[in-house]
Amino acid sequence: MAIERFSKDHEWIRVDGGIGTVGITDHAQGQLGDVVFVEVPEVGRKAKAGEAVAVVESVKAASDVFAPVSGEVVEANGELASNFALVNEDAEGKAWFFKIKIADPGELDKLMDRAAYEAFVKEDS
Repeated sequence: MAIERFSKDHEWIRVDGGIGTVGITDHAQGQLGDVVFVEVPEVGRKAKAGEAVAVVESVKAASDVFAPVSGEVVEANGELASNFALVNEDAEGKAWFFKIKIADPGELDKLMDRAAYEAFVKEDS
């Protein structure tokens, strides 16, 4: 069964078999508004937890997408390059940004589950 966690920077990660699929939360895309550009990381890139590895730009702002855990990017979502609107349509599904081979599964313990994330978002607004 996949483990789902959230960062304070509004990324989600779903982990299955040591690989984490990462994207931005529905809350984050709602704050950004209409997405006009996405840049995903290159396969093979190594990232530390909290490091900016991708970019999402909207009509309102540009924002970095951070790696919620350390590891190596093993896949990038090429569909986002030609279909930016996917982020607004399905932020927590088809609009994932990259997949990362997790270097230290213990880092997942520093992230929030959905209930904690939803409480965090309510406090923040």
